[in-house]
Amino acid sequence: MTFFESLVLLLAIAILLLQVSRRLSIPYPTMLAAAGVLLALVPGAPAIGLDPQTALVLFIAPVLVDEAFDFQVGSIRRLWRPLFSLAVVAVLLSAAAVAWLGVTMAGLPLFAAIALGAIVAPPDAAAATAVLQSVSMPRRSVVLLKGESLLNDASALLLFTAALAFQSHGSLDLEVGFHLAVAAPGGILLGFACAWLFSHFLRFFTGTLGGNLLEFVSCFGVWIIAEHLGLSAVLCLVTFAMTIAQSVGRVTPPRMRIHSFAVWGTTVFLLNVLAFLLMGLQARTIVLEMPMGRLQQAGWFAASVVLCLILIRMTWVIIYNRLAAHFAIFRGSYEPSTLRHGILVGWCGMRGLLTLATAFALPADFPQRDLIVLTAFAVVLATLVVQGLTLAPLVRLLKLDGEDDLDDELARVRADLASVALSSLDGQTGRVADHWRFAFEASRHAAQNSEGGDASLDEKRQLGFSALRLQRQRLETLRTEQRIGADAFLIIQEELDFTEVSLSSESDRHIEES
Repeated sequence: MTFFESLVLLLAIAILLLQVSRRLSIPYPTMLAAAGVLLALVPGAPAIGLDPQTALVLFIAPVLVDEAFDFQVGSIRRLWRPLFSLAVVAVLLSAAAVAWLGVTMAGLPLFAAIALGAIVAPPDAAAATAVLQSVSMPRRSVVLLKGESLLNDASALLLFTAALAFQSHGSLDLEVGFHLAVAAPGGILLGFACAWLFSHFLRFFTGTLGGNLLEFVSCFGVWIIAEHLGLSAVLCLVTFAMTIAQSVGRVTPPRMRIHSFAVWGTTVFLLNVLAFLLMGLQARTIVLEMPMGRLQQAGWFAASVVLCLILIRMTWVIIYNRLAAHFAIFRGSYEPSTLRHGILVGWCGMRGLLTLATAFALPADFPQRDLIVLTAFAVVLATLVVQGLTLAPLVRLLKLDGEDDLDDELARVRADLASVALSSLDGQTGRVADHWRFAFEASRHAAQNSEGGDASLDEKRQLGFSALRLQRQRLETLRTEQRIGADAFLIIQEELDFTEVSLSSESDRHIEES
């Protein structure tokens, strides 16, 4: 079976599994990770090789850009204390604990144990938020988890780079220490510089399909440049994406923005699906080459690492939560979080793509590479299954389901925008001005009326959908009677689609991932 045929087969299997996960209410990362293991055990399963460095940039870079583009810079400034505790302190504590286990239980050299700790330490908080799509949770917790997923990758990869440098040089000399010291600030500065250049080039491609291609080329290109310069590729890419979001957001045509978001959403989802399936197939080679006795020892070691990671994260998050509740210096100007919120954030410790990709990025001659890779995969699989399947029930058990202030925030912003729009109509007369004045007045009234706001919005949507349905029927009739050409039909159909999207509720606009 060729590489292309194997890839098509894997995608077909993934599509079926996604439907199963949706109907069984099982998080799709959990389903795909388990399926990757099962597929690897099937005789004749396709063997698809992955270049370690290619896997790292291919699976991590687009996910980082997609998350960073939607993350606000102000959130980092407001939540820098809890973000530091999760993205730096929690990662270092977890890595240290795992490194100690690696030395004492598995006999790993210190630098190899540190590499293992760096690989399994950063949780994939994006996987947690994907799991929690079926429930509503506090917005600050969601923002905190997303911010953690952006920043903890950088601290873990810097630690991972230090371990690899120790292996290649035999020690951490001044040159290596200098490169590690400038990796983080240098990556941030490079990200700003690349964003400045990109914003100047983008205006020549805005509104074209070439502009979409440029987005992906710049995503991978920025990562590759940072890697070759020895800088933090994660921080560089996060800085690049957040800066671009701030600078080009107001000048991007709406049609292009809708198209770009759809392309990126599908691409990132495809990479997630492939990553979990492919990594399971890669683990098969390691398992088959391990003697049974060593495989049993690796299993016990991996179980110890999983338990250690869960305990360390839960303990630290709860300790920090209690410190922040009693001392403002730990939380800033925010109201203290409850213990229930701390338990929830602590349990959101599923490992994901970064752990898998960095494990396979280890050099072939790295000491006990097979044990490290197998442990990393076991950590991802165990945390996705155990924590992934219990996260949503935990939210309900802690009575945090529904503590989502998104509706209030939307109503407040809608009323504000409607007021601004009405001010632009001051002094304007005529039927067209009256039309827009009435529409904006109705929107502001619906948003401000706390008692009947939902009813007003529902009535607006029902009437709008009813009118759109008749318009679509009429448009189809015109096409059937050949009274409208193909080009005109598509343009009118797109206008009706955009109108319907604008009338839809927030939940109806969301496209399910599985």
